[in-house]
Amino acid sequence: MMLHVPNVLTLDQVADLRRRLDATDWVDGRETVGPQGALVKRNRQLPESSPVSRELGAIVLNALAAQPLYFSAALPLRTVPPLFNRYEGGEHYGDHIDGSVRSVPGTNLRLRTDISCTLFLTQPEEYDGGELVVVDSYGTHEVKLPAGDLIVYPASSVHRVEPVTRGARVCSFFWVQSMVRDDWRRSMLFELDRNIQSLRQRVGDGPEIVGLTGHYHNLLRQWSDV
Repeated sequence: MMLHVPNVLTLDQVADLRRRLDATDWVDGRETVGPQGALVKRNRQLPESSPVSRELGAIVLNALAAQPLYFSAALPLRTVPPLFNRYEGGEHYGDHIDGSVRSVPGTNLRLRTDISCTLFLTQPEEYDGGELVVVDSYGTHEVKLPAGDLIVYPASSVHRVEPVTRGARVCSFFWVQSMVRDDWRRSMLFELDRNIQSLRQRVGDGPEIVGLTGHYHNLLRQWSDV
């Protein structure tokens, strides 16, 4: 399942993050991938240990906590602290699949990467190229969202970032271990939840809505890994 979550950050928040990111130092993005990824990755990132990265990552996580659409789709259990990357001057990231397990810096915690997330911090008209291309069983999808918007997609997908030929593409990215590891089951729970919420707004909390809500939670109880 791919999902566009709009307006995770306000334009004022985006502008503040961009000011701070533009004033900091970036490193070669190949420092955070394995040998296979290093062959196709050409970009820059903030170091994982950077105080600026940790501070801005906390802003992103706080904004996500106020997004019911994101929670309904991802059912997050644990999240790798958000990182930040920058592409310009032809930089790109070729076809790859994200690693299945990530360590959380500064801890002994490891988490399974069920979901990949990219939060766009530059407007589409600010740069040429730079599309996130995700390949799944339904085809090939190009993603280039407004600043402040988030794309959520299975970490098991083959994906790439096209070369940036004008301007700069700046994003935050991170991975989520979901309470429900199977994407198909997460998708069913998401559709059920959204339909329950829509019906509740139209008809209120009648016995049918209570029954459907119970069905949702019983499925989540059956499928969750917490």
